[in-house]
Amino acid sequence: MTRSGERQRLNRFWWLGVAACFLPWILLGAIDFNLGLPPFAIFITGLLALFPSLKAFSSYKRALFAMREQDKAGERERWVTLQRAQLVGMYCAALPAWFAALGSLSGLEAVACLLLVSGSLMTLTLYRVPKQVLVSRLEP
Repeated sequence: MTRSGERQRLNRFWWLGVAACFLPWILLGAIDFNLGLPPFAIFITGLLALFPSLKAFSSYKRALFAMREQDKAGERERWVTLQRAQLVGMYCAALPAWFAALGSLSGLEAVACLLLVSGSLMTLTLYRVPKQVLVSRLEP
């Protein structure tokens, strides 16, 4: 597969991650059920859940820089490493949105849930594969 094909595949995977970030909050927000957990504690935990993404982003950034190498021999391994780093980063970035879904079941206000979901979305934008990094001089 060409570099642009791999990039498109990873970007489609990114859009699935965005959907996996939003859907639990949208689906669980409509359920009228109270877990009995303290909403403020869930909100604070959701905010703190943004920090694991920092470590994951450094791994993702290193995988992106490795894609700039020109040798064709290890290209497939670099794509696998990039996909794995993107997946781990997207899981970490989606944590606050999942806490928002849990919080909506515990009575967390919609504004607080929206803040957590938008924090996840902003962090997820870091894991989109940029076009500039993957431009290769080897492709015609």
